[in-house]
Amino acid sequence: MVSLKKKICNYIAEEWISKAKSNRQFAEDHAIDEKIVRRILRPEGSGISLTTLERICEAREIKISEFFKLIDE
Repeated sequence: MVSLKKKICNYIAEEWISKAKSNRQFAEDHAIDEKIVRRILRPEGSGISLTTLERICEAREIKISEFFKLIDE
């Protein structure tokens, strides 16, 4: 069973970061540090804070609750 933190990181990496112009651009567009983007992309799926998840969701104009519905699909 995949852990929740890994599921969150996988979704962000596969659905959003991979489609961005670059890791740096994703970080700038979502008001996070580029090192956080690199952590999300790690194979072991480093966990991200709720603050970071909130910033990413705000930048994408979705609620955190909507994000969790996306990763359950």
